[in-house]
Amino acid sequence: MHETMAESVQEEPVWRETMRGIRQRMRSFLQVLRKRDPVGEFAMGWLVWEFWRIPLRVGVRGGLFAILALWVGAASAQDLTEEQRAAVNRELAAGIVTVVPAAADGAVDNPLKGWCVYTDAGKIHQPYSMIFSYASWKELEPNQGDYRFEDWQKQWDVPQGAGKHVVLRVYADYPNKPSGMPDWLIGQGVKMTPYTQYGGGLSPDYNDPKMVAAMERLISAMGRRFNDDHRVAFIQLGLLGHWGEWHTFPRTELDADDTPRRRVIAAYRNAFPDKQLMVRTANGHAGTQDWIGFHDDMFPEDTDNGEDWSFLATIRRAGRDQNWRNHVIGGEMVPGKADQWLLDRFATTRQMVQRSHFSWVGPYGPALVDPKSLGDRANLFAQHSETLVREMGYDFQLTAIRHLKSIELDKPTPIAIKVRNRGVAPFYYPWPVTIALIDAQGNVATSVKSPWDIRSWQPDSDIIEKASISFSQVPVGEYQLALGIVDPWQNKPKIRFANDLEYRDGWTVVSTVRIE
Repeated sequence: MHETMAESVQEEPVWRETMRGIRQRMRSFLQVLRKRDPVGEFAMGWLVWEFWRIPLRVGVRGGLFAILALWVGAASAQDLTEEQRAAVNRELAAGIVTVVPAAADGAVDNPLKGWCVYTDAGKIHQPYSMIFSYASWKELEPNQGDYRFEDWQKQWDVPQGAGKHVVLRVYADYPNKPSGMPDWLIGQGVKMTPYTQYGGGLSPDYNDPKMVAAMERLISAMGRRFNDDHRVAFIQLGLLGHWGEWHTFPRTELDADDTPRRRVIAAYRNAFPDKQLMVRTANGHAGTQDWIGFHDDMFPEDTDNGEDWSFLATIRRAGRDQNWRNHVIGGEMVPGKADQWLLDRFATTRQMVQRSHFSWVGPYGPALVDPKSLGDRANLFAQHSETLVREMGYDFQLTAIRHLKSIELDKPTPIAIKVRNRGVAPFYYPWPVTIALIDAQGNVATSVKSPWDIRSWQPDSDIIEKASISFSQVPVGEYQLALGIVDPWQNKPKIRFANDLEYRDGWTVVSTVRIE
């Protein structure tokens, strides 16, 4: 008769002290085994985890018996010869598969990192993962309350945008272009002030209460449309200042004051609770927010140039230099200067990526540079571009996978992985890590979602993830075991690990397993 959880809990005072002593002996034994294991703490963690779960699987009395049997062997483990230790290691490892895959270069088109490009700026010459979509307020809301978001989305479906995520920004004033302000709002009396800088334009009165309220309504409508749209990767707050960059330099008297800034920030956060939001500067109220990301639109020239107004200096001064751990950093390269920053000044560019924890560059960037214009330096430019993309954002490498050789159908089985993030930033959305069985015909027979949260896979750290999963509704037999990080937009695995492993339709094949 199986014991209930309640009965196990009631018995706990009787066997707790015994268990404590057993586990102390097990720790000593595992320290010996650790020296022989190619993945060190990973193996130790696996064994400890499995031994601790025995009472839960077979009941308290059965669990004690099993652990005591192991404990008897452990009692003399310290006295074993090297050959005997190796034999013990093999015996304990019987039934367990440990895969230590070789590292490889990361993919240069992994989602939500790398190059994010215009789709209307000419040919794109390098792999990229995202497109950048500007829109004027006027085209989105030509009449009050008449939102034309569908027309905006059609612009993403050009050939260059196929299969790509999107970064969004709305502007009211774009120098050297027609005003982005809706005519109906100007007609309500919002003042428009001409300026001549950057090719000239008309700057709206951002402090007018009518304009602030209209921006809040627009942002709310955008949230209803795009918050649940998994194709939309990141949203830049935009709207205020030249290009939506939250400044009117050098005409600072035209800038928005604190009130519209606060209200726009609050409106975006309320409208987009599930999106990563980015603002151009950490000055003022934006710098008091621990939930926001930033974009540097003069990367890498003004990223950390020693001036107190530089991008990183402003972020440090606001105390937001750790926001990158949970909120994305990206932005545009100095327009027209990608060759300079990827060739002669590449060391500085690489250093700025590392300091700022950049995940992506765009809409202008190296992918728009025609290599034919670089002559005999084209190959070097391409090499530096690939290096930069791999270092930007995340770069996940599997360093070990451990599982049982044979798994019983419909019964929980442990699996563990060890992952290293070789990039400079985490991944910012909870895309699920899914474990799949692939049959002899190359089809996914079944898959199980793990409980792992890839947002916690921070850079320069080794992460051990463990789970107990079960497979069901598949025939017994041999299968390939595969991992996939699933993009909710297309409901397919999309992130490629930096390993020399078979990669098939988004799935990384890590091992083989028998289902019994």
